[in-house]
Amino acid sequence: MGRDFSHIARNCERAVLTAYRDLRGLGNADMDAFQACTTLYRIHHPEASVNEARRLVAEWIDHHLVRGADGPTAGCACD
Repeated sequence: MGRDFSHIARNCERAVLTAYRDLRGLGNADMDAFQACTTLYRIHHPEASVNEARRLVAEWIDHHLVRGADGPTAGCACD
Protein backbone atom coordinates (compact mmCIF):
# COMPACT_ATOMS: atom_id res chain seq x y z
CA MET A 1 0.00 0.00 0.00
CA GLY A 2 2.90 2.37 -0.52
CA ARG A 3 1.37 4.27 -3.46
CA ASP A 4 2.38 7.87 -4.14
CA PHE A 5 -0.67 10.13 -4.31
CA SER A 6 1.13 13.31 -5.39
CA HIS A 7 -0.61 13.17 -8.79
CA ILE A 8 -4.02 13.74 -7.14
CA ALA A 9 -5.11 17.36 -7.48
CA ARG A 10 -7.78 17.48 -4.76
CA ASN A 11 -6.34 18.05 -1.30
CA CYS A 12 -9.22 16.23 0.40
CA GLU A 13 -8.89 13.18 -1.88
CA ARG A 14 -5.14 13.00 -1.30
CA ALA A 15 -5.62 13.40 2.48
CA VAL A 16 -8.28 10.67 2.59
CA LEU A 17 -6.19 8.17 0.64
CA THR A 18 -3.04 8.90 2.61
CA ALA A 19 -4.92 8.50 5.90
CA TYR A 20 -6.55 5.25 4.76
CA ARG A 21 -3.28 3.77 3.54
CA ASP A 22 -1.45 4.77 6.73
CA LEU A 23 -4.20 3.55 9.07
CA ARG A 24 -4.36 0.19 7.31
CA GLY A 25 -0.56 0.00 7.33
CA LEU A 26 -0.62 0.45 11.10
CA GLY A 27 -2.96 -2.50 11.47
CA ASN A 28 -6.33 -0.78 11.76
CA ALA A 29 -9.31 -2.75 10.48
CA ASP A 30 -10.75 -1.81 7.10
CA MET A 31 -14.03 -0.44 8.49
CA ASP A 32 -12.25 1.56 11.20
CA ALA A 33 -9.98 3.17 8.60
CA PHE A 34 -12.93 3.78 6.29
CA GLN A 35 -14.97 5.45 9.04
CA ALA A 36 -12.01 7.62 10.04
CA CYS A 37 -11.57 8.70 6.42
CA THR A 38 -15.27 9.48 6.08
CA THR A 39 -14.92 11.74 9.11
CA LEU A 40 -11.80 13.32 7.62
CA TYR A 41 -13.66 14.05 4.38
CA ARG A 42 -16.48 15.69 6.33
CA ILE A 43 -13.96 17.90 8.15
CA HIS A 44 -12.82 19.15 4.73
CA HIS A 45 -16.45 19.33 3.54
CA PRO A 46 -18.87 19.89 6.45
CA GLU A 47 -21.64 20.53 3.92
CA ALA A 48 -21.47 16.91 2.72
CA SER A 49 -23.90 14.35 4.06
CA VAL A 50 -22.60 11.19 5.69
CA ASN A 51 -23.86 9.16 2.73
CA GLU A 52 -22.12 11.43 0.20
CA ALA A 53 -18.88 11.22 2.19
CA ARG A 54 -19.12 7.42 2.39
CA ARG A 55 -19.77 7.13 -1.35
CA LEU A 56 -16.84 9.35 -2.32
CA VAL A 57 -14.40 7.76 0.12
CA ALA A 58 -15.40 4.29 -1.10
CA GLU A 59 -15.02 5.35 -4.75
CA TRP A 60 -11.59 6.87 -4.11
CA ILE A 61 -10.31 3.84 -2.20
CA ASP A 62 -11.60 1.51 -4.90
CA HIS A 63 -10.19 3.60 -7.73
CA HIS A 64 -6.73 4.30 -6.35
CA LEU A 65 -5.99 1.46 -3.94
CA VAL A 66 -8.05 -1.52 -5.04
CA ARG A 67 -7.80 -1.06 -8.82
CA GLY A 68 -4.56 0.96 -8.77
CA ALA A 69 -5.85 3.49 -11.29
CA ASP A 70 -4.14 6.86 -11.72
CA GLY A 71 -6.84 8.68 -13.70
CA PRO A 72 -9.22 11.32 -12.38
CA THR A 73 -12.15 10.41 -10.18
CA ALA A 74 -15.59 11.83 -9.58
CA GLY A 75 -15.92 13.93 -6.47
CA CYS A 76 -15.97 17.37 -5.02
CA ALA A 77 -15.00 20.54 -6.86
CA CYS A 78 -12.25 21.66 -4.48
CA ASP A 79 -8.51 21.84 -5.10
